Amino acid sequence: MSDGVIVIGASGHAKVVISSLLAAGITVAGVYDDDQEKWGCEISKCKVFGPLSMIGDLSGESALMAVGNNNVRKRLVSCFEKLKWLTVIHPAAYVHPSAIIGAGTVVFAGAVIQPDTIIGKHCIINSGATIDHDCIIGDYVHVAPGTNLAGSVKVGDGAFLGIGSAVIIGVTIGKWSTIGAGGVVINDIPSNAVAVGVPAGIIKYK
Repeated sequence: MSDGVIVIGASGHAKVVISSLLAAGITVAGVYDDDQEKWGCEISKCKVFGPLSMIGDLSGESALMAVGNNNVRKRLVSCFEKLKWLTVIHPAAYVHPSAIIGAGTVVFAGAVIQPDTIIGKHCIINSGATIDHDCIIGDYVHVAPGTNLAGSVKVGDGAFLGIGSAVIIGVTIGKWSTIGAGGVVINDIPSNAVAVGVPAGIIKYK
């Protein structure tokens, strides 16, 4: 494998991942996706070489998951346990030095992460999202563009916070729950729930 980072996934989300890598001065070795129509093509001027099976059983190669779906991202990470997962922060993001960010997490342009926040592994902190002080974000969480979390919010593993959603101070969102776009969360949300609206109310359980 050549020098640089392996990118897994060649969707539109991968374009933003690749742009963040390049902005941070990190070379992309190649992109891999199981969609045969993408093989041999380029995404953001990076070649899509072929299926994920081409990666093989590599050990210690630097890689980044460029898959937006939390469930799929978790499944694929478990298939490549020997890869070295990179943490990437776009230079146009602000991350306070006291924040802790796990392996495989990507922080896109315009995101703000404030003091003493803890973010788990393989999360997506998308464009323009803000996470205030003392938040605790689990693994495989996706905080969508323009989402705002007040201080001391807790978000469980695998949760998805839709574009433009907001969470007030001290609220807990359970594991694998979904907050709809524009939702305003003012009360705790249990695990595996789907909540929408202003204020956000539970409409179903997964």
